[in-house]
Amino acid sequence: MKLPGKITIIGGGSWATAIAKIVLNNADSINWYLRRDDRIEEFKRLGHNPAYLTSVQFDIQRIHFNSDVNAAVEEADTLIFVTPSPYLKLHLKKLKAKIRDKFIVTAIKGIVPDENVIVSEYFRKNYKVPETNIAVISGPCHAEEVALERLSYLTIGCKDLEKADSFAHFLAGAYIKTSISQDVSGIEYASVLKNIYAIAAGICSGLNYGDNFQAVLVSNAIEEMHRFLAIVNPVDREVDDSVYLGDLLVTAYSNFSRNRVFGTMIGKGYSVKSAQIEMEMVAEGYYGTKCIKEINRHLHVNMPIVDAVYNILYERISPLIEIKLLTDSFR
Repeated sequence: MKLPGKITIIGGGSWATAIAKIVLNNADSINWYLRRDDRIEEFKRLGHNPAYLTSVQFDIQRIHFNSDVNAAVEEADTLIFVTPSPYLKLHLKKLKAKIRDKFIVTAIKGIVPDENVIVSEYFRKNYKVPETNIAVISGPCHAEEVALERLSYLTIGCKDLEKADSFAHFLAGAYIKTSISQDVSGIEYASVLKNIYAIAAGICSGLNYGDNFQAVLVSNAIEEMHRFLAIVNPVDREVDDSVYLGDLLVTAYSNFSRNRVFGTMIGKGYSVKSAQIEMEMVAEGYYGTKCIKEINRHLHVNMPIVDAVYNILYERISPLIEIKLLTDSFR
């Protein structure tokens, strides 16, 4: 099979919508799994996702919608998973179709809760998908800028570089540039960590720390990321590459970053629950913080920023106190 073949996108949020836009620039048609039939009907009527990136108009004739995940999966050669990590197991619980021989692409920037494993590992362990059939998509790339067709960069990670190159070439276009990597797990962990650090940046913004301190925070964050990745997946990598440092920068600084927005609300005094309700979107870093904390109990990496965010979000320690302690540890 020549990649990507027939594509199914699983997920209906802003990042899923952005990826659908990218894919349809280069494919005749796609299958798109959305859980709710009413959302599908509204999408067809309006010609755009009724809930996310509503400015992006689609040619509905080129999209085969399906609310049956098994039917959507069976029709595809390549499956692109773009659901929030807390909901992945909910969707897969209904899955009976075999996916072992399909090309699995995860654009999920989180860890599977309760399992405390990255998504690629979850597919390997639970669905026996060979690692050469699993790829990851990472940024730096915000869905909102894809909608605006602003120049964006994607990295495709896969142990099989030929498959990575084939899929990366397929996604590339006028406003999408691509590169490839074999560091699948490193890319996935980095995408989780940068969301946590973006929450930290938001908390500091909410506490009225300025740009000078934010620069120090992000400098320490990339060092912390480097320490963690070196232990969890010790391979040769350059953490100043865009897939690591670039994705951290855009998530920590951009107003499009929901994790930064979530953190800013926490810094201003919102409770976790009230911030989540007001946002009406999933801040992956909230869930990722607990997962990384649990994973690190066995690894013992020095991660003061993750620890601080965890204490604020889960131990309900005052952001003012916790960030003050964090600032004293920086240099």
